[in-house]
Amino acid sequence: MLGSCPQSALKPLGVPHPPDFLPPVCFAEEDVENFDVTNLSQDVLRSIEADSFWCMSKLLDGIQVTRARCSPGVHNHFRKYEVEYLQFAFRWMNNLLMRELPLRCTIRLWDTYQSEPEGFSHFHLYVCAAFLIKWRKEILDEEDFQGLLMLLQNLPTIHWGNEEIGLLLAEAYRLKYMFADAPNHYRR
Repeated sequence: MLGSCPQSALKPLGVPHPPDFLPPVCFAEEDVENFDVTNLSQDVLRSIEADSFWCMSKLLDGIQVTRARCSPGVHNHFRKYEVEYLQFAFRWMNNLLMRELPLRCTIRLWDTYQSEPEGFSHFHLYVCAAFLIKWRKEILDEEDFQGLLMLLQNLPTIHWGNEEIGLLLAEAYRLKYMFADAPNHYRR
C-alpha cells in the first residue's frame, strides 16, 4: 500500500481505509483497532490494498489549501495569546485529523469525506471549524500560548465513538449549509 511511498508524511494516511474493505465477518466494529490482518489470504490483502489505494488517490486528488477564521471570540483569543492557525491547523490538514481522532472515528470521518460531492477539501474545512466550535469553551479557558497549543494538538477525543463523531459531522454539515450561499467565507 502506501508503505512503499517515498513521501513518509503520507504513509499514515492509508491506515483508515483497509478496515473498510475487510470482509464483515473479520471483526466486530469495536475491535477495528486490534484486528490482526496476518491471517488473511494474499488475495484478500491484494484486494484491500487496491481498494485502499484507489480511495486514497481519490481523497488526495481533492485536497486544496484553504484558510478560514473561526468564531470571533476564539479568533480574538488566539490573537491575544499570539497563536497562529498554522501552528495547529497544519497538523489537522496535513494528517487529515488522523492524529486527533481514534481510528474508529477516523474511518467514519473519511467515509463521509469520500461521499461528499464537492470532494474532500471543502468539507474538511468545515470539520476543522466544527472542532474549534466543539472545543470553544476549553480554548477560551486557556490563559497562555503553551496551554492553547497543548490543547489544540492533544484534544481529548481518545474515548470518542460514533455518537461524538456523528455530532461533529452534524456541526460541520450545519456550517457547510449555513455558508453555502456565501462563497467568499474562505479564501483559496
